Amino acid sequence: MRQVRSSMQHTPLMASGEALMGRPAQQRNWFWVTLTLSSITVIALVLAVWELFENHFFRNLDYVTLHYLYISRGIAVSLILAFWAAWFVLRERKEKEEHLRRSSERYRAILDGSPSAILLLDSALRISECNAAAERLYGYSKEELLGEVLPTVPEDCKAELATFMRQVESGQPVLDVETRRQTKSGSPLEVQVSLLPFRENANENYFLEITDDIRERVRLRQTLLQIEKLTTMGQMAAGTAHHLNTPLAAMLLRMRMMREGKFEGNLNADLERLETSMVFCQHFVQQLLRFSRSSPWQKQPESIAATLQAVASFLSPQLMAKRVRLTLDLDGVDGTRVLGDRNQLEALFLILLSNAADAVGPEGNIRMTCTRTGQDSIEVRVADNGCGIDPEALPRIFEPFFTTKAPGVGTGLGLAIASNILQAHGGAVRLDSVPRQGTTAIVNLPVYSEAAVLGARG
Repeated sequence: MRQVRSSMQHTPLMASGEALMGRPAQQRNWFWVTLTLSSITVIALVLAVWELFENHFFRNLDYVTLHYLYISRGIAVSLILAFWAAWFVLRERKEKEEHLRRSSERYRAILDGSPSAILLLDSALRISECNAAAERLYGYSKEELLGEVLPTVPEDCKAELATFMRQVESGQPVLDVETRRQTKSGSPLEVQVSLLPFRENANENYFLEITDDIRERVRLRQTLLQIEKLTTMGQMAAGTAHHLNTPLAAMLLRMRMMREGKFEGNLNADLERLETSMVFCQHFVQQLLRFSRSSPWQKQPESIAATLQAVASFLSPQLMAKRVRLTLDLDGVDGTRVLGDRNQLEALFLILLSNAADAVGPEGNIRMTCTRTGQDSIEVRVADNGCGIDPEALPRIFEPFFTTKAPGVGTGLGLAIASNILQAHGGAVRLDSVPRQGTTAIVNLPVYSEAAVLGARG
């Protein structure tokens, strides 16, 4: 407790405030000039008064008396000068202390008035300062946080934080990254984190973690995502019915033939064909259930090729109903993984592929390609030869509720949700489009590297 109190009395931020309030060189020089001139003035005034007093009362004194008189004058002048200098310095110090106190209170009020949780960390993740918002967000008291190792980072996010710290040390601040933290009770928190450098002096590096609670934003995004998915599923209802109706009709016909004793080969072969058709229908229904469910956000390494193939398979009934040709080119990304939430990644590419399907006419073409653009990134292109987008509409295409589709077709939220998902995964999306020639959606995502994560943990 004594250590905590000691750190509270002189924290690095407090020291920084003192440094900011420290007397600049110009003020220091002016202080000494003022003190010197005022001291000379005091000496001159005392000597003048003493001389008048001496000429008026001590004109005819002997040598010895004059000697003691001069000694007394020197002692008196020294004492008056010392008293003056001490009073001057103490007055100046009192003014500065009052200024520093007001400045410290102002700094504390600003820090505690911030709606963001602010923590000041050293390189060992030991907390040196925090504000009231951090206490409210995490449920710890200030005494429980100061001097302790950061307790708000979940175990699976520590490698990410280590990566962020290295990025900050290299001179690049981390800004507005969505991640997770945990409260004192262990409850997970969806947060947006910025990590900035904070230098106390040449030998001490600190990190300023600014955290905002985005649970409400994530909940709203999940709701919008669910609306968009259900809207897409409603649009593909006709294709879905056709996709299921064909194998169901075949199964029904085969069962009637079996009941009438009409076998194509033997009974086992017909039963095997029935089972295959049923497995096909079950697989498709499971896909529908998986796409329609709302699951908690959880990032983990995901195969980008498997994700794209799942989305293409899910949309195949809608594409077949419209006689749209979909080409997948995933040869360059076998085994490549990205760190992300599978449900959101599928929703992202479902939105882009659905938009392409809406843009092309019957027997149109869509091409989905995925390539490595470097050691740490991949690029996914969804290109169609549809109607394209007018140049005037292109700058607003990622705005919520902005749509180029006909009224009643789509919610206008798809691309806004896609952009938001990519932002949460450290990626980006842009559109290249030429009216009446087609549109290409270009997605960039960082590649998950297990070696990098192990390096961060090490």
